[in-house]
Amino acid sequence: MSDVVLFEERSAANGKVIGIATLNSEKSLNALSLDMIQLLLPKLKAWRDDDSVACVWLQGAGEKAFCAGGDIVAMYKAMVKKPGVLVDEVADFFGQEYQLDYLIQTFPKPFVVWGHGIVMGGGMGLMNGASHRIVTERSLLAMPEVTIGLYPDVGATYFLNNMPDRCGLFLGITGATMNASDALFLQLADNFIGSEHKEAALSRLQDIEWGDTQSLNKKKVTDALTELASADNTQRPAGQVESNRKHIADLTRGDNIADIVERIVADSNDDKWLSKARANLANGCPITSHIVWNQIQHGADLSLADCFRLELTLSTNCAVRGDFAEGIRALLIDKDKQPKWQHESVAAVTSEELDGFFTSPWSADTHPLRQLEQQ
Repeated sequence: MSDVVLFEERSAANGKVIGIATLNSEKSLNALSLDMIQLLLPKLKAWRDDDSVACVWLQGAGEKAFCAGGDIVAMYKAMVKKPGVLVDEVADFFGQEYQLDYLIQTFPKPFVVWGHGIVMGGGMGLMNGASHRIVTERSLLAMPEVTIGLYPDVGATYFLNNMPDRCGLFLGITGATMNASDALFLQLADNFIGSEHKEAALSRLQDIEWGDTQSLNKKKVTDALTELASADNTQRPAGQVESNRKHIADLTRGDNIADIVERIVADSNDDKWLSKARANLANGCPITSHIVWNQIQHGADLSLADCFRLELTLSTNCAVRGDFAEGIRALLIDKDKQPKWQHESVAAVTSEELDGFFTSPWSADTHPLRQLEQQ
């Protein structure tokens, strides 16, 4: 278990160290497992409370992925053994994953994520909580949960709402991919640095004149990475979201999610990126669109902690009453890519069914994330 995350402390200026954590499962594209979470949580808390640790750097092993999502096969096996029941494997994974995401979101020290390669699902949760998020020429980001009968979680209730022109709604229901330029435009990343300059970035952090004021330390990291990014000559990929911004806004205009989905699926724009997004939506889970719609409509009024509490309710209900197991089966188990969703269309989902997904299986005083602010 100890090998799935590697920890290192690298010497820095003024007697400080940089804490480096590496997700170490190249074969699974560094998919986030419960073992990884249970190693990261205590270590990050220890680094948070250790005055000698100036900054944390989180990366993935290898060159293919930072983190390609959550390791959901174990949850699938538990779900099919007890259909319609909330199994520990589901509640424990999501509950502890969201605790980790919240810890990163609220980390008082500079927290840097090297978002190289694939960054999807659970990887987005780890990356988006960081104070400093770096993308490279090979970064590929997405929240593709529509393909597995889930929905954009790991704090997406919060960060989808911060995107312009209803891009959050579009990306949430289509699972469309984003490159480095898209991530910068959507404020999902802070700096673009070529992959060959990773060690230069780490070295620059080591050389910072670290102090004991965290706000000043964060600014020093911002200045160092901005300077490095400004001098970087690596070619950035052409953005896909910003160039389609107006079209996305037109497609997602309205107050009925079924009508919006129908409009997107019927769109005749021949842009390859838009076409792939349409196909994802057309073949994706109908319940997902409704959940994303409600996230966008109501999530903006929730605190960060309440967003994660809501997401734990939604995720467990997707496992108990939704299409999560079927989506995993079709994509990762049998790999036939022919999921048999409960509903034939988004319009077929009733409000009564949807209400069930937002009904917590716990009371307020027994919710697993009830003490999130105090962790």
